Amino acid sequence: MTLSDAVYLALGIGALGAAVLPRLIFRRPLSMPMVFLAAGALVAVLPVSVPVVDPVRDRLWVEHATELCVIVSLMGAGLALNRPVGRRRWMGPWRLLGISLPLTIVAMAAVAALLLEWPLAPALLLAAVLSPTDPVLAAEVRVGEPTDDPDDEDEVRFSLTAEAGLNDGLAFPFVLGALALAAAAAPGAGAAADRVADWLLVDVLARIAIGLVVGVVAGRLLGLMFFRARPSALRLSEHMEGFVALGATFVSYGAAELLRGYGFLAVFVTACTIRAAERSHGYHKVLHEFTEQIERLLTAFLLFLLGGYLTAYGLATLTWQGAAVGLLLVLVIRPAVGWVGLIGSTAGPRERLVTAVFGIRGIGSLFYLAYALGHSADFDAQAQQLWAVVAFTVMLSVLLHGAAATPVIRHLDRLRRSSTTPP
Repeated sequence: MTLSDAVYLALGIGALGAAVLPRLIFRRPLSMPMVFLAAGALVAVLPVSVPVVDPVRDRLWVEHATELCVIVSLMGAGLALNRPVGRRRWMGPWRLLGISLPLTIVAMAAVAALLLEWPLAPALLLAAVLSPTDPVLAAEVRVGEPTDDPDDEDEVRFSLTAEAGLNDGLAFPFVLGALALAAAAAPGAGAAADRVADWLLVDVLARIAIGLVVGVVAGRLLGLMFFRARPSALRLSEHMEGFVALGATFVSYGAAELLRGYGFLAVFVTACTIRAAERSHGYHKVLHEFTEQIERLLTAFLLFLLGGYLTAYGLATLTWQGAAVGLLLVLVIRPAVGWVGLIGSTAGPRERLVTAVFGIRGIGSLFYLAYALGHSADFDAQAQQLWAVVAFTVMLSVLLHGAAATPVIRHLDRLRRSSTTPP
């Protein structure tokens, strides 16, 4: 049997596993990401010749594979949300983005600088890379398929899904800020004040604005086309073809990136705008199911590779200081800043605690790191350790949050139903 034959066999088993596992482990303290991560780690230690991905050596395709997974998941997340955008309706996500996200980055940068003894630029990069929440890796804590059921958009699921949809784009300015900071510290660099001003005006204000505008425009045009186009051939909602979701994803992402905006932000806004065009239409469920299937396959594939990397390289490279950084983020920093950010929101104490704790780290962090290392050589000295810390943190999040998500969310659902049931 050749290596290509083995790859085909592994891909087939993986695809079947991605279809079967969610049903086998339903209502158990397990998740599909946990299983594929463990499978990748196990295969890497078997006495067989299995290629293992090194994200430093194979950076380019790791960047694009994770990029694809993130944008597909963002489309699915936006299509699932049925709550109209508003200041009070979206208070939880706004506070997580405006308060918890910056606090996470500040706290993580300080911890990385102190424990790892890194300069400010790599410490900020690590903080920015690990700041986004990613509910892809624990389906129980995100909004499910599009429905009109109010229980499907309880405050915990809604806040985590909306936060992840938006902060995958809003973390990008901080990643670019770390690159700018490293470039400003290089010998012969221009005035630091000019670089800071350029970062604020271009990377923060202009690129966020472009992403938002592209998302709204693309979403409205696609919404008109899907539901109201006069020629029936263009009114795609009547044909119920799910792969159209990929077309909408790529159009929005590509247009935003060509205009130098944030494509992640544009994709999520596009999805929310398409959902708002005709909230109760069944076509949203078709589009969401297709994106969820693609996302599940990509996630299984990437986590299998991540498990192999951790066994072969990552854990051997990881220092105790790097492990401490990951543990502090998952167990202390995110729960603390998440709780602080949600003070004053409409969520009750239990919902606030669960939302704060389930700040899951995942595929988005892998993309950001691959992107940053490919756009700057200033972090080459820390590249191996950066990958080790980020991969360990994602592994930790997959295991802890994956095991806790099902029992915690089921308990919250029972409490919610009992409180609304008349005596």
